[in-house]
Amino acid sequence: MARGKRTPWYGLCSKGVEGITAPKTRLVITKGHDCITCFLGSRTRYREYFDAHPGTYWYTPGWIENHLSPGKERYEKTFEEYKKKFGEDDAEYLMEMEQGWFKQYSTAAYVDLGLGNGDAYKEYTRQCAEWLGWQYDEIEGDSSLFRRFVSGDWSADEFLIVEPDHHIEATNGEDIVRSVPNPNVEQS
Repeated sequence: MARGKRTPWYGLCSKGVEGITAPKTRLVITKGHDCITCFLGSRTRYREYFDAHPGTYWYTPGWIENHLSPGKERYEKTFEEYKKKFGEDDAEYLMEMEQGWFKQYSTAAYVDLGLGNGDAYKEYTRQCAEWLGWQYDEIEGDSSLFRRFVSGDWSADEFLIVEPDHHIEATNGEDIVRSVPNPNVEQS
């Protein structure tokens, strides 16, 4: 969800990882506001962009390839699905509801890590932005956070290590998430 500068918001992927636990395995996750932190290389860089450009919807090669991103293609495919299931009148109403959350955004930003068919992904993002009436932006990605994650270079500032029988909890603070013991589990 897009948020402006004055709205506090912390928690990886809208708190999507909150509560995750592994009883016998250590978990390691990035401390980031969402996955775009990883594509930009740091949560500082993410936060700076976020504060300067509220209302940004992010496009990446993986997201474009595996998800119907906001744009004309998504609209047309979803409308046809709704029309088959519910009829044209209900499909139009459902599309109004579905498209409502797009109004919270004003920018389609493509994060370029130099992977895949970058020119085609950029053009796709531009077309989506144009169809939606949004601005288009292109940001150079930084894979250094991914590299540190894979290499095991897990600084406490950038990564949360969740020991067995602990779970992830959002902090609503600058550290974003923390590891806390699971209740009813005896800690050693």
